[in-house]
Parts: sequence; structure tokens; C-alpha cells
Amino acid sequence: MQNEIKSMIQESIEAKRLVGETLAQQIEKAAKAIIDTFKNGNKVILAGNGGSASQASHFAAEFVGRYKKERKSLPSIALTADSSFLTAWSNDYNYDTIFERQLQTFGKAGDAFVAISTSGNSENIIRAATSAKKLGMHVIGLLGKNGGRMKNMCDIELIIPSDNTPVIQENHLMIFHMICEFVDKEFD
Repeated sequence: MQNEIKSMIQESIEAKRLVGETLAQQIEKAAKAIIDTFKNGNKVILAGNGGSASQASHFAAEFVGRYKKERKSLPSIALTADSSFLTAWSNDYNYDTIFERQLQTFGKAGDAFVAISTSGNSENIIRAATSAKKLGMHVIGLLGKNGGRMKNMCDIELIIPSDNTPVIQENHLMIFHMICEFVDKEFD
């Protein structure tokens, strides 16, 4: 078991090393886009499925509450947090349109949409990203594997160079925290 543990840790370290080598410029662009979104009086809207839904809620909470320092609240919404809407809409219509519907309600030009999909193939995230672009929102994709069907659909793409979902999610969290660091530096 210890050899497996060491192997898992090495895989995670290697993915982070590759992220540092290949995505630093994209992470900077994403941080600047989110900072500009807030500075322009707009909001950040996030969505994902499963573990990515948890990360959407986590990221939104860092902005609305606080990350490391006391500062003003920054408008951010995780579309995954409204269980009544999620269950009603998916029961009455279908799950593929759930985030698209919410973006049509809450999104506007100048907002940023953070689309989180470890595979890049989540139909509801793809539809939401397409809708966000039509609304004039900035679309930031946190993806994995090869980017899936979402590759080249987003304004900024952070594609984690791994096929292992947990490793992709670990790196998405690391990137979220980096973005929060830069946001904290810009706002009091």
C-alpha cells in the first residue's frame, strides 16, 4: 500500500509541475479576467457536476466571504447551490439545460462564467458555456484530459494535463486558490 501511496503522490506532483510549466500564463489571464469582472461591478458565476459542483461552491464562498484577509464581499454565485431549482428543473425538464436556464436568469454581459468539467464533455456545462458567450459573458474553462468537447469553446482554458479525475480536481483547487490570492491583493 505504501508504494501505491507514493505513486499517487508522485502523479499529483508531476501534474502540478506540468501545470506550472504550461498553464502559468493562462492562470494569470484567468485571475486578471476575474479581477476585472469584479472591478467593473460584475459577478462571477460558476458551475460543475459532482466534485466540480463542490469546487464551484467553494470558489464562490471564497469571494462572497473571504479567502485569507478581510475585504469587501465580491459577488459570486455557484449555480449548483440551489437544490430546489436543481431538482425541480431536472425533474420537469432535463438536466442538460439546468445551468443554461440559470445563466439566462442571473448572467449578463460583463459577468464571468467559470465552467468546471474534468472531462470537458459535460453537456450541461457545454450548453451553459455556449449560453454565457451569447450573453456576452467571459467564459473560463477549468477542464482536464484533452479538454474534451469544450476545447476551444472558452475565452480562457485551463486544461489539466492528466486523465486522472482526482488529480485534475486537485489541480483545479490549486488554481482556484492561486486566483483567490491575486483577488485578495486587489480588493480591501
